[in-house]
Amino acid sequence: MRSGLEKRWRRAAAASTLLLAATALPAADGETALPDPLTLQDAVDAARDLPALELALAARDASAAALAEAEALSGLRLTAIGKLRAVRPSHVADDRDNNDSRARLALRKRLYDFGYSAAREEAARRRGAGSDWRYVDARQQSRLDIMRRFFDVVLADLQYARDNEAMAGAFIDFDRASDRHDLQRLSDVDLLELEAAYQAALHQRTLSGTLQRATRSQLAIAMGRPGELASNVVRPPAPDLAVALPEYDALLAEVLRHNPTLRALRAEVDAARAALAAARNGHGPVLSGELDAAVYNRNTSSTHPLGAALVLEMPLLSGGAKEADIAAARAQLRTRRAELAALEQGLHQAVLELRLRLDELRVELAGLQVRGDYRELYLDRSRALYELEVKTDLGDAMTEITAVNLDRARAEFAWLMTLAELDALRGRLIPEGETP
Repeated sequence: MRSGLEKRWRRAAAASTLLLAATALPAADGETALPDPLTLQDAVDAARDLPALELALAARDASAAALAEAEALSGLRLTAIGKLRAVRPSHVADDRDNNDSRARLALRKRLYDFGYSAAREEAARRRGAGSDWRYVDARQQSRLDIMRRFFDVVLADLQYARDNEAMAGAFIDFDRASDRHDLQRLSDVDLLELEAAYQAALHQRTLSGTLQRATRSQLAIAMGRPGELASNVVRPPAPDLAVALPEYDALLAEVLRHNPTLRALRAEVDAARAALAAARNGHGPVLSGELDAAVYNRNTSSTHPLGAALVLEMPLLSGGAKEADIAAARAQLRTRRAELAALEQGLHQAVLELRLRLDELRVELAGLQVRGDYRELYLDRSRALYELEVKTDLGDAMTEITAVNLDRARAEFAWLMTLAELDALRGRLIPEGETP
């Protein structure tokens, strides 16, 4: 019986794999196909063109452009001015020519604006630092998503194996009952009861096969390779539960120092503070230096080929624009401070829950180990009784083995994901050399 069930399971698994392979799209020309079988590290390395990362990179580019714009305020500006002009000369003019055209080159530089440009540069620089850390966080979240989707694929395969085993057992029970029913040794009601159980098991196995396809599609999308479905995946090795775990206080201290989103918000608070200083110094006096060279069609006592000047601009009325800028900058600073405080408070709870989750999973995995050992011994006894032609529940025992395997995988993957989420909170999920 064992060999027959194994053959049925292999045929079902092979059919499922063939279906997945048939529905998968090939890699585009010039692109490397996914490895087969696919490991978790392969899935991480194969990721490309992820929209979340592209958005983070676009934000970094925008921050760099804003910094360049702020730095340009105090940069040199060279202007060429040409003017075609006709005049009626004054009666006292020595040059009676009507053509008063001219060409002029003007070099101008802002020398001092009472801290406005410096504050704008500081604000842009801090925003750039914040966008760098948000890019790191986007990479970490993408990696977590790939891990989560990869584990879902493995669990879907294990669930299919469990449901296929249960379906095979239900079919054998129904098939035997049909033989007894033909011999009028079983009632119609009992036969229909077993057939209904078989149909329910078949439906559950069909759902598990659908889940295999869906989880592979989700993994492909998480890797930025939609349509490229992995036919076979490698289950990650069991985690080492004996590893020492850091205490909550140590974890929290590290998270509050190194969390990428927290560092991004701190930089954005500094940027908002600098933007407020810029708003307070905006619409204020500006001292500039100018050099100019010009050529004229008409030379008069007021024309000059070369010139230099210090120019002081003193706005007297801004129409309320300065006050509006200050109010907007103050509101932005208040918003960023509130977001920072909320994140810090949320991290206290998140770290605590993840740390407690590890303790719970350690106990759960130990219990699953005992349950697995029990089911293995139970299966051995059921197999021995079956070989002695004693009535036994061999099919149920085999189904329980696959069910324990599925539950153990769920707990192991929850352990690995919890550790990965803690690493992400601490800014450790991405290698240190790849962070700003």
